Amino acid sequence: MKATDVYNDIKEVNLAYLMLAQSMVRGDREAAVFRLGISTEIADLLDGLTPGQILKMASTDMLLCSFRFDDSLLLNLLSDHERERGVGHIHAAILAAGKPVETVS
Repeated sequence: MKATDVYNDIKEVNLAYLMLAQSMVRGDREAAVFRLGISTEIADLLDGLTPGQILKMASTDMLLCSFRFDDSLLLNLLSDHERERGVGHIHAAILAAGKPVETVS
């Protein structure tokens, strides 16, 4: 895979993520803050972005979203096929809720 392909893929992911995040914030702010792992300040910023601003932000070659699986327990709970899906996801949600949210620095 060429570097340009990777950059184009990142831009597509960024655009999809920003559009989804903005839609989630506008639809149910509290749920979006929890599910996206963002602060209310970030939610306010996402809510106020124009389509042009979203396109400009998405065009960076840096991935704007990040995985919340920075610990193995959370990742294992989400990926464990042996366990009943609902129970693992509930435990993962509890762990994720305890993680700090992203803030604007």
